[in-house]
Amino acid sequence: MITRAEARALLSSLTTNPSLLRHMRTIELVMEAYAKKYKEDQEEWAVAGLLHDADYEVYPDDHPQIIVEKLRGRGEEKIAHAISAHYTKWGVSYNTLLDKALLACDELTGFIVACCQVRPDGITSLEVKSVIKKLKDKGFAAKVDREEVYTGVELMGVDLNEHIAFIIEVLRNNKEELGI
Repeated sequence: MITRAEARALLSSLTTNPSLLRHMRTIELVMEAYAKKYKEDQEEWAVAGLLHDADYEVYPDDHPQIIVEKLRGRGEEKIAHAISAHYTKWGVSYNTLLDKALLACDELTGFIVACCQVRPDGITSLEVKSVIKKLKDKGFAAKVDREEVYTGVELMGVDLNEHIAFIIEVLRNNKEELGI
């Protein structure tokens, strides 16, 4: 299996944008925490989170095919499939909990980070109800596809409020590193 060090090297060969790197780090942390909760392979889930947008900066029109091909070339089919499925409009099947979790965590984690950026104390006092309220405001973080958020939660089989609380807790535990 690809190690996290190898994944970081692959990521750094494709991505330099600090915001994009932070986004992938947040997804890495959330995916690792969910793997621990569900007694899944923490390294595998963390690497899927870390690399899910690795090719976006350099190959936006071919995303995620470049990173998927690189992973398949290394024999990492499970991670490659999850990455190829992290947006429902691509029409890829959701076969594993890893596939569903990556979809459920990607847009929502990014949205929660956006919520932190408009608060004076960042994530320190962010509550689930504030995130829910912002989700209903179509003008806030307008690029976040709310349907992806709701579909991911449904496919993963989690309660939206509990999912948001879980993500907030993971991010709050890493707020200094993430700058939120």
